[in-house]
Amino acid sequence: QVQLVESGGGLVQAGGSRRLSCAASGRTFSGYVMGWFRQAPGKEREFVAAISWSGGYTVYADFVKGRFTISRDVAKNTVYLQMNSLKPEDTAVYYCAGDRTTFQALRLMTPRQGYWGQGTQVTVSS
Repeated sequence: QVQLVESGGGLVQAGGSRRLSCAASGRTFSGYVMGWFRQAPGKEREFVAAISWSGGYTVYADFVKGRFTISRDVAKNTVYLQMNSLKPEDTAVYYCAGDRTTFQALRLMTPRQGYWGQGTQVTVSS
């Protein structure tokens, strides 16, 4: 059974950095697309970034381009989200998700589809 476990959340000042990790287990992830989503209070969950497990190709939401970097360590079965130049509006619960699918489909994935972690809170203070 696939398990995704996020870590690395916490409180950070505006302009600061934080790295989130997503430890994946339960199968080999060749052919998977892994991604990060976030959900702020009172808002819908939104796509942040995605990476192909095999080739390392990446896609980003416009609002994080140039600030966030998604990467993966195949040997450690871990996906990372390096977040720089954080803003108060980046405050949210960040979720790791993945499936054997396309980038396009993953961007639209709901919590009832694919595999999801439990989320990790990131709070950016002004």
